[in-house]
Amino acid sequence: MTLNQQSTIEVSTATARLSFSARSEVGSVRKINEDSVLAQSPVFLVADGMGGHAQGDVASQTVLRVFDEHIARDLPSTPERILDAIHSSNDAVRDLSAADDYGTAVSGTTLAGIAFVDAGDDIGYHWMAFNVGDSRVYTWAEGVLTQLSIDHSAVQEMVDAGLISTEEAENHPERNVITRAIGADEFVDADVWLLPALGVHSFLICSDGLTKELDDAAIARILAMDIGSDAAGRSVADVLVDEAIDHGGRDNVSVVYLESTFD
Repeated sequence: MTLNQQSTIEVSTATARLSFSARSEVGSVRKINEDSVLAQSPVFLVADGMGGHAQGDVASQTVLRVFDEHIARDLPSTPERILDAIHSSNDAVRDLSAADDYGTAVSGTTLAGIAFVDAGDDIGYHWMAFNVGDSRVYTWAEGVLTQLSIDHSAVQEMVDAGLISTEEAENHPERNVITRAIGADEFVDADVWLLPALGVHSFLICSDGLTKELDDAAIARILAMDIGSDAAGRSVADVLVDEAIDHGGRDNVSVVYLESTFD
């Protein structure tokens, strides 16, 4: 699945001009793509179905369906609607586990994304980032790649506790163990951030299939390229996914890259 589009969001005082690309691939090893991506303003997200659980692909697709039902297209959303979509996604994925066809297995998926929201008269328009699990949201500004989200994973907890280094976490045997997921518990605890929307912003949203193969330095080198001059006409998402697959592609790889100007 590949997408490369532009769109606008009109508000009373300004216009948000968006340029985005998205791509999701099965990779070189897996037989089923359990990742799903949504790139439709005002919401951009990646959901990574949990490997080893029942119907991870259905779980990630369920999240997209719920968001599509809850969020109006090409209009600012609100933080409350985004949170409602997250909680409704959790309920819908839990319903998969309760269905007879799934037996005692648990369906689950990660979720990471951003949404253009109206946070109220006193706060104004913002980009709202959110995540559950170890899919990531990055910002890209002035040549610096910054991970905005925090992984909900066993190795991240070890890093935070000072038990292992970030470098050791990359090859730790428990690097695939996540501590939060959509559908895992009755109530989902999502991390959220609000960033003022005015000005120029660039965001990268990805499943761990990208970050398993490319470290932050490698991703930053690609984002610093003039992708518009790529001889094959590839988008930023295309180049990142292709590089991850070339480096092994051991997992499904999904990327959404968004550039916004709001003035």
